[in-house]
Amino acid sequence: MTQPTLYPQHTALSLAASGMPVLPLRRGKVPFGNCPACAGNACGGRPNMKTPGPCQCPGICHAWAAATTDPDVITSPPWAAAWQQAVCVGYHPGGAGLTVVDLDDADAIAWARTALPATRTVPTTRGEHWIYRGSMPSRNAVRPGVDIKSAMSYARYLGPGTGTMADLPDAVRALAVKAPSPTCPAPHAAVPTDVGGGECPHRTPAYLARGIAMAEQRITEAPSAVHATVYRTFLAVLSRHGRCGCLTDAHVSRLFTAAQSKGETARHCADAWNNARTTLGL
Repeated sequence: MTQPTLYPQHTALSLAASGMPVLPLRRGKVPFGNCPACAGNACGGRPNMKTPGPCQCPGICHAWAAATTDPDVITSPPWAAAWQQAVCVGYHPGGAGLTVVDLDDADAIAWARTALPATRTVPTTRGEHWIYRGSMPSRNAVRPGVDIKSAMSYARYLGPGTGTMADLPDAVRALAVKAPSPTCPAPHAAVPTDVGGGECPHRTPAYLARGIAMAEQRITEAPSAVHATVYRTFLAVLSRHGRCGCLTDAHVSRLFTAAQSKGETARHCADAWNNARTTLGL
């Protein structure tokens, strides 16, 4: 599928006027890279679309967090030059109060037609975007061929679509909720581990809760070198809590959310987590 217009900036201005935060996407349908001042999120990043973040950079930095509805920003340097290189327009669904269910293939579309309420649909290169009114956390691979793009994510704009937009249903929200991992064994149960003397140290839920809270704080307060801070924090959490079965998906989600609030992408979070696990042999 081709971009709806040969002039991405014109499309961007039209979308921005309707309240859709937009950003230019370069070849590969990816955002432009951070400027030198924002490299490694040394600037502190832009935490969200509603509250001003510490970053004062006028550049198109921090991916989805750069999305804007301000026509002056869209038409001024360095954005103006970026549109000349852009291949398409991206938008931040969550910033517009929307959720995109990204269906990557025919099987995913067939599943959606039986499992989800009808809504506005937009054809994509491989499948369809189903767009609902309402925002929620984003999450990839909620089932085969299905991603959810809403808060702290971006989607490619491929036209207005067809059909009447429906309210975000519970069936979509439920897709982003993972079943918790096995919980911590009963207090005082000895659990074999290579860390901290061989027993599960989590005598009370407060011990683990305090550790996760401290990890979140370490990430969100990082003034620079965010990539390295995220990796080191993940490594510290896994070295202490990674072998006894106490960590749940909810704990991991909190850490990823803290990292994404500093401008990290979901993919960077997953890579850092997997690298930490590999380093520890988990």
